[in-house]
Amino acid sequence: MNTLKVLSALLCYPDEAWLQVPDELIEILEQEAVLPPAKRKAVRAFIQELASMDIMDAQSDYVETFDRGRSLSLLLFEHVYGESRDRGQAMVDLMNVYTENGFEVTANELPDYLPLFLEYLSQRPAEEAVSWLGDVHHVLVLLQTRLEQRNSSYRVLFDALLSLVELNIDLEEIRKQVAGEERDDSPEALDKVWEEEAVRFGADPQGCPSKAAAQEHAVPVASVKRYRRES
Repeated sequence: MNTLKVLSALLCYPDEAWLQVPDELIEILEQEAVLPPAKRKAVRAFIQELASMDIMDAQSDYVETFDRGRSLSLLLFEHVYGESRDRGQAMVDLMNVYTENGFEVTANELPDYLPLFLEYLSQRPAEEAVSWLGDVHHVLVLLQTRLEQRNSSYRVLFDALLSLVELNIDLEEIRKQVAGEERDDSPEALDKVWEEEAVRFGADPQGCPSKAAAQEHAVPVASVKRYRRES
């Protein structure tokens, strides 16, 4: 499903190489036509807007969106396990899935990084890819809602992903949860995290503030299917 490869590219740090070929990305979406027309139109507008931006501005917007705080992290397991030990096993399980299906991951890439996950799914049969997206739809909804609250144009990419799966979630409850969250990307919030980490340097990792910050913005583990190797 090449549409997932396009969405994967759009969720990566903006790169001049693909920003110079927006028409090719749009053509893939239109030819495959797996997204509903309204979603394709929204993604097409996103691509055109991004391609029209100065590369430095596009990269700055990306960093401000996804790299400040944990609530919009593109590491899927961040929103399920936080810093718990279960996250490590889930990473191993997912990496094993990649390996068994001939998908190579470089040493500096984490298996739960959403763009990497989507690139893997783009190489799998459509039915399997949709099933995997269904497994993580709770996380995708959470990210989409937070992006919507912040009026980020990146929300349309999550709208597109979610249009491929059947939602089994109370959207109003998620919106209430997000509305009640304290933003973790403000200068004050970031300074507080750094101050707490400095004070607790060398302490037991189980008590580190990063774990508490991650868990504050997490979805219940039971809401997401555990990644395990298929027998």
